[in-house]
Amino acid sequence: MQFCRLLKLVSLCALALGFAASAVAQSYPSRPVTMVVPYAPGGGADIIARLLADAMKPHLGQPVIVTNRPGGQGTIGTADVIQAKPDGYTIALSAVATLTVQPHRQDLPYNTPDDYEPIIKAANLPIMFSVHAKTPWTTMKEAFDFIRANPGKIRVGSPGNGSMGHLTLATLNSKAGTRFAHVPYLSGAESIPSMLGGHVEALVVHPPEILPHTAAGTARVLATFEEKRNPSYPDAPTFRELGYDVTLGVYYPLIGPKGLPKDIRDKLYQAAKAALADPTFSAGVKSRGFVLDTKEPEAFRQELWASYRANAEILKELGLGKK
Repeated sequence: MQFCRLLKLVSLCALALGFAASAVAQSYPSRPVTMVVPYAPGGGADIIARLLADAMKPHLGQPVIVTNRPGGQGTIGTADVIQAKPDGYTIALSAVATLTVQPHRQDLPYNTPDDYEPIIKAANLPIMFSVHAKTPWTTMKEAFDFIRANPGKIRVGSPGNGSMGHLTLATLNSKAGTRFAHVPYLSGAESIPSMLGGHVEALVVHPPEILPHTAAGTARVLATFEEKRNPSYPDAPTFRELGYDVTLGVYYPLIGPKGLPKDIRDKLYQAAKAALADPTFSAGVKSRGFVLDTKEPEAFRQELWASYRANAEILKELGLGKK
């Protein structure tokens, strides 16, 4: 009899907690949501986050406040969010390298895509192979011919060791049988003046960084690491068209802490999905060279897992994993 009373009490408590959780989800959000960008202002993640935050506000009924928390190649701000209270009021707009490359290179409070809650994939940021306009190459074939004849002579800048740009370049070297002299920088933006100043001949770079310079005639895009041609550079073939299956790129996951209630995660997903479909948001990202590619949370988790495993293999080949 006593056991039955205890069991009934436990059941009532569980039911009460369920009602409480449901009530919290229904009232969410009752105050502003903080979206952490774990990088400095002005970069790709920051641009996407600010456009997304503005577009999500009407669908949540509360402001979404963007806060920059840079450091540790994005790992500091990302870790802060992953370890935050899972109530939906602290989320992050991170980048694929921070989530699927850095855990293979250093010990972090997070490791795999099961250590946080993917909400939505906000956008892709393609990677371009760009050269200074003064170089003699007008096609990727011409550049490849020179590079193969002069192994290690052509200097190619990337946003840093272990960045997606670096991994893309290493994969291209492997598939194309080429050898570049890799020059790592702290960011893509930092690498641009170096190329314009003649310190490197080429860059693996993103559209927002190179667009002003191709428009000014000081740089050329010879090819892109995309599945299909980029609308901003319709004359530049993809490497897949050239016979090299290299389609790595950067994308921006919106994530929350592990344990984020499904009802709250779904509200954030629906608000972000509606924001991504907003014409103002769409025009803003496309004009900067981003590509929209949304996925629901669990399908997106599988894509993160695929990136996580693929990057582990590339880092192992490069000798850039944990020591």
